[in-house]
Formats: sequence, structure tokens, C-alpha cells
Amino acid sequence: MFLETLRLALRAIRRNLLRSFLTVLGVVIGVAAVIAMVTIGNGTTAQVKAELTKLGTNVLYVRPGQRDPGGPTASAKGFTERDIAAIRDQIRGLRGVAPYNVTTDTVVAGGANRRTVIIGTTNDYLSTQDWTIASGRDFNEAENSGSATACIIGETVRSALYGAADPVGDSLRVGNVACNIVGVLAPKGDSGMGNDRDDIVLMPIGVFQRRIGGAAYIDNIILSARDGVSTATVQADVTSLLRENRNVPFGRPNDFEVNDMVQMAETMTGTTRTLTGLLGAVAAVSLLVGGIGIMNIMLVSVTERTREIGVRLAIGALERQVLTQFLVEAIALSISGGIGGIIIGLAVAFAVVHYLAVPFVISLPVIAIAFAVSALIGVVFGYYPARRAARLSPIDALRHE
Repeated sequence: MFLETLRLALRAIRRNLLRSFLTVLGVVIGVAAVIAMVTIGNGTTAQVKAELTKLGTNVLYVRPGQRDPGGPTASAKGFTERDIAAIRDQIRGLRGVAPYNVTTDTVVAGGANRRTVIIGTTNDYLSTQDWTIASGRDFNEAENSGSATACIIGETVRSALYGAADPVGDSLRVGNVACNIVGVLAPKGDSGMGNDRDDIVLMPIGVFQRRIGGAAYIDNIILSARDGVSTATVQADVTSLLRENRNVPFGRPNDFEVNDMVQMAETMTGTTRTLTGLLGAVAAVSLLVGGIGIMNIMLVSVTERTREIGVRLAIGALERQVLTQFLVEAIALSISGGIGGIIIGLAVAFAVVHYLAVPFVISLPVIAIAFAVSALIGVVFGYYPARRAARLSPIDALRHE
């Protein structure tokens, strides 16, 4: 009996293919929009998480000032060598403590030049940021003390200024300062956020402060915790130590920030997940529009087929059979729209994530929910037209022109 009802429903759909296509188009667009938005959002979240992981999950960033909500960082004096020494000596569980200052300047070698990022730091910067040296060496004791100028360059700077040659031992001019190239960093590639991580030059922080930056203060500190050491514990210990060293009165807010990469990663991924959910919710509104379209067309179909319904009821068809037929028609339309929406949504999402160069992360639960909702739309919005058809009086239906 059900197979016969299904056959009649499909025949009625085929009878008006163009109208049926236009009817399901709303559901197709709704399902496709939900799946595409969620898939793209998941890919973006995965990309953000991967990029933050590259910075290290056991890394903390310390900087002076406090970031005001919705505004820039409040100014405060930088850190001193005394702060760095205190952290090294008194904080347990640290693998490295790397002070660093940053600026941009032009580097010149022979007839080539390039504007790049100049970082004044120590050898600990290499370990805390997981840099390796492809050729040459790191800074020696004399260079770290500031009595000799030296620099380590990134792969982008090397290729731009020296081509395929090995520049170790050559002289490089950074701004107005000549330095000897002692090493070349192994390439890391693009960060995925528009930054070329290989477009850098490292210098000893003493030389940087004296001849490049012109300030005695340290602007940033990177802390790397040993494996198995809680970064939350390190964060609390560093905060307490710096409050004491910087004479922050009890009850006053810190004049510095200690940011845990684990917390930053959770915050960033949480934000992208929220945005993905909002986009998915907005896209889901079109599913409601598609359901209203199905109800509208089914009501029109009931009006057009009133005489047919009357004949069926007159020759003995039961109300539930007529109800089932029209309900199956509505469900078939919505399910076909759901399937089409899934295919189109995944195709659109694949094209977009390929263009954005983010991972293609399919959410099977979202696909299942979108398909189930499309089927539910057929039941909800198809029930009233089907019920109206089933309750027609056979005599009135047969008189209908």
C-alpha cells in the first residue's frame, strides 16, 4: 500500500517538474548555505588552531602595558635586564627566556636591498620559537655581550639578497650598522595569516638596543616551559615576580601582560566557532523560507487536484491514504532538496577552502542534522495541505471545476 502511495506521489511530482524544481530550490539553498558556512568555518577554526600551535603550546608572551577592551595597549615602561635575570633565576620549569625588541629597516648587501623585520634577541629566541639553523651558527659569547656585531638571516632575506649563494661570513648592512652574517635560519614558510616568517634578521639584543632601537628597555619576553610543566603555573609565578620587581602596589592592576598560548588558542578558536555558529544560524533561516514555499505549492496542488481527490474518495479511498499521498509528496520534495543541498554545499565549501588555503573539515553531524531538518520541513509544512486534501467532501470535490 505504501509503495503504491509513493508511486502516485512521485508521478504527481514528475507531472510538474519545473514547479517541483522551483519548490525544492529554497530547501536546496538553505541546506547548501548551512553546510557551506559550517564547513568553511570549521576549516578556518582548524587553520587558526594550527597556526597558533606552530607558536608553541608551552609558550608564554610577556609584554608591558595592558590591552584596554576595544582599544590599544595602555603604555608602560619596558622590562630590564634585572627582570630577565630574575625570571631565569627564580622561575622553575623554564626551557628558555628570550627577551626581544622588534623594528623594520632596510638591509643592504652588494647592490641588493630589502626592507625586513629586525629582531634584537638572544640565542634563547631560537629554542623558544623552534628555529633551527640551516647553515652557520648562533651568536657566541662576545656577540651576545654586544662587543661584536653579528646577524642571523631568514631564508627569504637570503634568497632576496644572495640568490642561491651561502652568505655566511659575508657582511650585511642593517640600516646604518654593518654586521657579519654568522648563520642562516632553516625556512618555516608563510604563517597562513599573511606573514612570511622567513623574512627576518636576528641581531644580539645589546647591539640592537645600542645601535638600532636606541632604547635600554626590553619590549617583549618569550618564555618556553619544559615538557610536562603547567604553563598556568608558570604564568602565575611570572606575574607574581614581575609585580614585585616592578613595584606594583597591592590591589592595583598589572602594568604588563603574561599571555599563555593555550589560553590564546582557546580564545581564538572559541571566537571562530561562535562566528561559525552564527553564520550557520543565519543560513538556516533560508530553510524556513524553503518550507513555506513547499506549503504554498502543496496548497496550490490540492486546489488544482480537487476533482482528482474527489474521485479517489468516491471510489473508496480512505482519508489517511489521501493524507499519506500528499504528505509523501511534500517529504519527497524536501528530501530531494536536502540531498541536492548537501552536494552543492560541500562543492561550494570545497572551492572556497581551496581558494582560502584552509583545511576542508567536514562535519558529519551538521550534514545529518541539515538532512533531518529538510525531511522534517516536509512533514511540518506538508501536513496542513495534506490534511486539507484528506478532509475534502467527495461530493464538493466532484463538483469542483
